[in-house]
Amino acid sequence: MILFIKLFLAHLLGDFIWQPNSWVTDKEAKKHKSIYLYIHILLHGVLAAILAGEISFIPYAVLIAVTHGIIDLIKLNFQKKKTKRTWFVVDQAAHILVLIGVVLIYENKTIINFWQDNAFWILLTGILLITKPTSIFIKTIISIWAPESKNSHQDNSLIAAGNYIGILERLFVFGFIITGHFEAIGFLLAAKSIFRFGDLKEAKDRKLTEYVMIGTLISFGIAILAGLLVQTLLLQLP
Repeated sequence: MILFIKLFLAHLLGDFIWQPNSWVTDKEAKKHKSIYLYIHILLHGVLAAILAGEISFIPYAVLIAVTHGIIDLIKLNFQKKKTKRTWFVVDQAAHILVLIGVVLIYENKTIINFWQDNAFWILLTGILLITKPTSIFIKTIISIWAPESKNSHQDNSLIAAGNYIGILERLFVFGFIITGHFEAIGFLLAAKSIFRFGDLKEAKDRKLTEYVMIGTLISFGIAILAGLLVQTLLLQLP
């Protein structure tokens, strides 16, 4: 794990901290002809080798640098203005997967180690439970109370913002419970209430207020129960 953290730190330094915007612009314009692309690749290799701190890791640092360059070239050649966000996520995910693969190979481990780790499966199941499945469950349960929209036109709300906010708040609550910071749940609930208060007051709709409160309480309740259950199961592991 500590090796992965060091390599992840090297990635953060090379891809974000020590990569000026001018390098990014030049790479997007010139692609494989950009000198900054190769400086960027070299930087990643050097950082990985230095932070790993072992002579025997140098070949793996070279592997990280080469794969990083290949992934960046693929992104630079295929991304368009409208798909930049998607390619950014794909690019970063690919880099992280490479780092995980290198760590497993270097430490003579396989992906089977994760498959045999009961804690991994318990956490994964808990996290997935409180994302989309819980959103669908809450939407289904409170649909009978859904207030009719008074405006036929779409409001200024972001598309599916409520769904993503719900998922994020449950993930925060889940994380707070797993790490033993129960008091943080109150701050999160208070913060959401403050931001929601203005909208609900302006709407002057009691049904809408009650609808939002029911959804919020169910969301927090499920997240708390899931967190407590996962925490209990983890404590019972040998």
